[in-house]
Amino acid sequence: MPPSTPDDVLEHLRRAHDHADRHYDKPLDLEQLAAVAGISKFHFQRLFTATYGLSPAEHLSRRRIERAQDLLRATNLTVTEVCMTVGFSSLGSFSGRFRELVGETPSQFRSRYANGAPRIPGCYLFMAGLAERHVGSASQEKPPGGAAQ
Repeated sequence: MPPSTPDDVLEHLRRAHDHADRHYDKPLDLEQLAAVAGISKFHFQRLFTATYGLSPAEHLSRRRIERAQDLLRATNLTVTEVCMTVGFSSLGSFSGRFRELVGETPSQFRSRYANGAPRIPGCYLFMAGLAERHVGSASQEKPPGGAAQ
């Protein structure tokens, strides 16, 4: 049943907003976020944009870029690894969006912090589960019994 009062709607929008913030590194689409809010996707799109001033896709993209900035400053992950870790599937779209929001490329951003504190090795991030999104079979465990799927 759709929410009937503005307070109810805001509560549902916050649920989807928080879900996007927590799961930014996973593939999320409008339909999934609308389902979390319990609102039709077209109504959700209009309400989210009116409430937060950004579309759900823009919010998710900004969240990913914010996390990418943290990783570029603090780790020794490559730009491609950062791109995949924060949920982008294309290095080109990541770099373009990064430049659009930050004003410089990911590599330029990283080079500004090159003389800062020592970087956290990427292997520690992956072992600790801080960078959970892996792309490629080399980083995935083999199924039990050694049989390939």
